[in-house]
Amino acid sequence: MTIFPTVRSRRLRRSARLRRMVAETRLDPAAFVLPLFVVPGSDVLRPIGSMPGHHQLSVDRVVDVAREAQAAGVGGVILFGIPPSKDETGSGAWDPAGPVPTAIGAIKESAPDLVVWADVCLCEYTSHGHCGVVVGDTVDNDATLPLLADAAVVYADAGADVIAPSDMMDGRVAAIREALDGAGHHELPICSYSAKYASAYYGPFRDAAESAPAFGDRRTHQMDPPNAREALVEVRLDLAEGADMVMVKPAGPYQDVIASVRAAVDVPVAAYQVSGEFAMIEAAAANGWIDRERVIVESLLGIARAGADVILTYFAVDAARLLEES
Repeated sequence: MTIFPTVRSRRLRRSARLRRMVAETRLDPAAFVLPLFVVPGSDVLRPIGSMPGHHQLSVDRVVDVAREAQAAGVGGVILFGIPPSKDETGSGAWDPAGPVPTAIGAIKESAPDLVVWADVCLCEYTSHGHCGVVVGDTVDNDATLPLLADAAVVYADAGADVIAPSDMMDGRVAAIREALDGAGHHELPICSYSAKYASAYYGPFRDAAESAPAFGDRRTHQMDPPNAREALVEVRLDLAEGADMVMVKPAGPYQDVIASVRAAVDVPVAAYQVSGEFAMIEAAAANGWIDRERVIVESLLGIARAGADVILTYFAVDAARLLEES
């Protein structure tokens, strides 16, 4: 091998234009999906204390944010609903007049270039905060499946472009696929949260979605953080059941999992840069400990470099603007 001084790796780093030209990983705002939290009412812009710059939004305010995201070049939004009231089964999740179906229609009309994702889970809708029907102190997997399917059909009927089940019940992709097909939504894709870990990084989301469990935790159905090979089992099961895309969540701490999933499958791989990842960057930046703008882009580059084709991130609009300016 020829060595220094003939070989100088720095030659390809000597200018910003040259670095951009030879970059191995490129971020595209069209691959970003912005999470939004929808509440009943009008003119509601309720700050989320643990997520600076993000709010619980009524549908009219969601439309404003969706237009802003579209103008910045962001590819899509994913909707989480907080209903006016909650019950044991989370029946608000499949209310056609609920916040998510209403927001879907409004966004499709006002920001038609966005891909609108509908998260499917019951945790925001149940009085106990768990992701499904609770029997005793346990989430009943099989009793939950038809309820998830009902919600998916309502979101599909409202015009959602992607159905994204995040509950981690076994068999939910098959149940949702069957229900969607039975309702005439054969062409609607499912992006399954296939490798969703029982993570400590979800705290701010639970503030935003008002979905903290009233008792216990979600470790009986979400994946155990030490396990990486198991993620491939979950991914393959979901694909066999009819998933069109798969997701790893969280993203940053699980880049090894993203990489292994990317190597194992040929479908698009999404990754969710979750609320705790967002909050830590914002807190460190607010204290002057990091360069916020550079860390936002670098954190997303790491996720993309690991193999994510689509990135769900609370930085979607900011990152899109930063990339436009660079």
